[in-house]
Amino acid sequence: MADEVADRVRDAIYAGVYAPGAPLREVELATALRVSRGPVREALLRLEREGLVSSEWHRGTTVTTLTAEDVDELYSLREALEELAVQRLIRHATDAQLRAVRTAADRMDGTADKHTTVQQDLGFHDAVFAAANHRRLDEAWRAIRSQVHLFLLIRLGVSDDEYARHVATEHRELADVLIARDKERALRLFADHRRHAAALVAVQVSPDSPRQTPNRTP
Repeated sequence: MADEVADRVRDAIYAGVYAPGAPLREVELATALRVSRGPVREALLRLEREGLVSSEWHRGTTVTTLTAEDVDELYSLREALEELAVQRLIRHATDAQLRAVRTAADRMDGTADKHTTVQQDLGFHDAVFAAANHRRLDEAWRAIRSQVHLFLLIRLGVSDDEYARHVATEHRELADVLIARDKERALRLFADHRRHAAALVAVQVSPDSPRQTPNRTP
């Protein structure tokens, strides 16, 4: 039951139902999801371990608001993980894994819903880490994946039209260089890809970002 509650609340956060800073109250969630407070409490603890929610004694549980420091740390950690993933993929990926990377990139074409596009964006990077054939590296990526999702939602809020126009093309280019096993160009394009997104988000976040409230139940 806690797994199901965590999945539903996570999906609601990703869909924009609960904005950064929105309160997540056990009683209200339990009522909306028709469960007892126990599974809700456990689900929120799981989401806190993922970095999706934050708990403070005087404020309760809220959706995580990424600060400039958070964004900088995520960027630098993702950079380190992704550079290793690309290098290992070039050396170790099977043809089937490279086809999975291509499929993940192609899946972004023609997607109308921007939140679905964000999920597909992350799905592409999931495929890259899987193709690196390094279990602990993949686990490290999974540990920050939820926060990277929040990062992409901020980017979407800054410039959703720009994101929608370029995301499919960017990922096709990334897939092309990976399939060609062109390590130097792949590292350069992935770095440009990360740097562009970080630059857009950096101007938006601040330690004192305004808190927002949810607009509907999950």
